[in-house]
Amino acid sequence: MGEKKIQGRKRHIGVDVLGCLLSVHCHAANFPDTKRAALVMDRLIDKYPSIQAFAGDGGYRGTALDCAVTQLNRAFHIAVGLTGKYVPMSMRWVVDRTLGWITKARRLVRDYEVIPGNAENMVRISMLKIMLAKLV
Repeated sequence: MGEKKIQGRKRHIGVDVLGCLLSVHCHAANFPDTKRAALVMDRLIDKYPSIQAFAGDGGYRGTALDCAVTQLNRAFHIAVGLTGKYVPMSMRWVVDRTLGWITKARRLVRDYEVIPGNAENMVRISMLKIMLAKLV
């Protein structure tokens, strides 16, 4: 498939119902979201086999939905209905809130990291700081 010539990084995160980070995957922005989301779901099932369902927005309808249903035997709930202004949708706001927390870190606001593994580790460090602050 023809990849777009877009610079930058995309972040796919897996969170629990509280918004705590379970898995993160960063990749170049020219790869399709649905194929990389399938990789994140595989990692999540390997680490946490008790996961029963996944949720995502309408951009994950292709390969990610097929992977969740056929390969992983899990439900995949798609939040649809966004038209115009932002409306918080069920379970989607948890991921949006977590991404908002993450972007408060100076190094994650812009795309400073060249290597995707470094960007993943910066997300983990940022979430570690956030989750430790919530404990206190």
